[in-house]
Amino acid sequence: MIPAEVGMLRVYVRRADRAASRERRSFWQPGTGAKPLYREPILRAKTAGLMNAVAHPAQYGFSDHGPIREDGSELSDPQLTICVELIGRRAQLEQFCRQQGDLLTDKIIVYKPLEQWCVGPAGIT
Repeated sequence: MIPAEVGMLRVYVRRADRAASRERRSFWQPGTGAKPLYREPILRAKTAGLMNAVAHPAQYGFSDHGPIREDGSELSDPQLTICVELIGRRAQLEQFCRQQGDLLTDKIIVYKPLEQWCVGPAGIT
């Protein structure tokens, strides 16, 4: 077995955070508004060639020393956290962070080294 080291980057954003809209708006065809911020790093991660990118919504918790928040039975809390998880080689993740400063400024970002195991027909290789 030959494990390969990869890393996981977690970026914590609020559900209410919005990405700057790139759409052109006009009086006759107004844009649909800014998209949720958590989608943009995932789209950019795909373009950057990262291995994996997903968003995990929180149901209960706190972030950045703030108050504990939770989803209600009828309404979701826009201040609750969404964890955007990106997986790739460390160098790729570092480059991604440098290039995506417009999205990542003032966000909580956590890096964790991982091992990637490849399972083939003869077992773990």
